[in-house]
Amino acid sequence: MSPLDLLLEPLTYDFMVRALVTIVVASVVCAVLSCWLVLIGWSLMGDAVSHAVLPGVVLAYVVGAPFALGAVVFGVLAVVLIGFVRDTSRVKEDAAIGIVFTSLFALGLVLVSVTPSQTDLNHIVFGNLLGVSGTDLVQIGGLGAVVLTVLLVRRRDLTLYAFDPMHAHAIGISPRRLGALLLGLLALTAVVALQAVGVVLVVAMLIVPGATAYLLTDRFSRMLLIAPSLSAACGVVGLYVSYYADTASGATIVLTQGVVFALVHLFGPQRGVVTTRLTRRRLRTPTP
Repeated sequence: MSPLDLLLEPLTYDFMVRALVTIVVASVVCAVLSCWLVLIGWSLMGDAVSHAVLPGVVLAYVVGAPFALGAVVFGVLAVVLIGFVRDTSRVKEDAAIGIVFTSLFALGLVLVSVTPSQTDLNHIVFGNLLGVSGTDLVQIGGLGAVVLTVLLVRRRDLTLYAFDPMHAHAIGISPRRLGALLLGLLALTAVVALQAVGVVLVVAMLIVPGATAYLLTDRFSRMLLIAPSLSAACGVVGLYVSYYADTASGATIVLTQGVVFALVHLFGPQRGVVTTRLTRRRLRTPTP
């Protein structure tokens, strides 16, 4: 079988075409948002919100409401509860995040187990990339477009908030509102990625691309190009690997992102561990 046949054979199936479009959209949206999450230091918050939306998604399914609505409601609820626990007890923020998101995630698992459904709601937890329908694809594309549009329109304010929230406040920009905006976008992005990789692995798509790009450049504008490009490429490669290796598609895609991060961490041109050591050794070696 020629390389061209290997490339084109999966695309003869409609479910693979829908899966390919879905993972590209989800990868790009998650990667762009991840650039801000990494800079602000919201990796753990991304984990919390992505898991906390599970009960909202299940309840939205029960009442026939849009998944995005349930996700945003429970994403905001998670943030409010984290702040309440942190401000009214001796518990620190990281512990409050762990308590709230695990509790809400457990609630979501309970709701999944007791909700009568003709659809296997476990796909929300573990993802069902190959089962994306045309309706799902429209919802994913619509939510992805909304998130990307808001991020691009407000990118200057959000970037200032990430680097210097005190300066943002001094010039009349509300850091609290920008933080709330990011949290709302985070909840919507979690819904976009749910179908692809499930709640369990969403946090990887929200953190790994931005962290990888952060190791490759010092300029934020370049991060916004590198992160989605690498993420989309990993999504496509992971999907093809899962097709031919007969493995779980979502897990394979996230594993591909992890491998790329490891390679960049070790062999990156500027900050790679191996590259840096070789450069230092070369500089120490006397010229004959």
